Amino acid sequence: MFRRAAAAIGEAEAIIITAGAGMGVDSGLPDFRGDQGFWRAYPPYARLGLSFEEAANPEHFHRDPAFGWGFYGHRTTLYRATVPHEGFALMRGWIERNRAASFVVTSNVDGQFQKGGYPEERILEVHGSIHWLQCTIPCSRRIWANTGEIPVNPETMRARAIPRCIACNAVSRPNILMFGDDAWLSERTAEQERRFDRFREESRGRRTVVIELGAGRALPTIRRLSERLGALPGTTVIRINPREAEIDAPHLSIPCGALEALRRIGACL
Repeated sequence: MFRRAAAAIGEAEAIIITAGAGMGVDSGLPDFRGDQGFWRAYPPYARLGLSFEEAANPEHFHRDPAFGWGFYGHRTTLYRATVPHEGFALMRGWIERNRAASFVVTSNVDGQFQKGGYPEERILEVHGSIHWLQCTIPCSRRIWANTGEIPVNPETMRARAIPRCIACNAVSRPNILMFGDDAWLSERTAEQERRFDRFREESRGRRTVVIELGAGRALPTIRRLSERLGALPGTTVIRINPREAEIDAPHLSIPCGALEALRRIGACL
């Protein structure tokens, strides 16, 4: 299977990377799969009996901003400190070697692809990014870079500082699509989507490989996109997932973690 994946990548004229949360596990980022995975990463929420969906709720920024920013402030600090694993560089090397057109589509909000050297204009973050802020109200359609420090008490998961809107001084929040969210400002992601649509139009007719990494069924946005892309002529999907790798032929299924799979494909290349 690794040789078949390497052969497809070696001939690719366009490479689309589609990535879910499993892509970050090899960089040391927590796996939020199921309540147990979330609670292992954040024991204070286990004591409160809160699930990931309940913690990632925009209502906290209205009702208890210190609690809302406890979760997202901690994640901001974590993502800033995380170094992308070797797999990011491996795929970037394949793109450069092939002189292939490329794009990244990810449900992750961590900014790891930008850190890993992928150009900003070739990334679609379908759920937004923790590195951008917006007003909680919102008072306008404006978003701005998240550059401040957000200290968090790890015992209570409450923020010691609350970021504020740069226009009206109300509480701000990450520019992320949360659960039950009707206030997310989607313009940045919509512009990324327009660039991806143009990329797909320009890449029509090229031999295309979709490398899907760590995208599970719980939130299947990325899996469904990969499958839609895989229905196009001349496109091969390589689905890499340690638990949910199944995909119909002629596409390729690799049941292991992202970094291991990329290293083994790279060895065949």
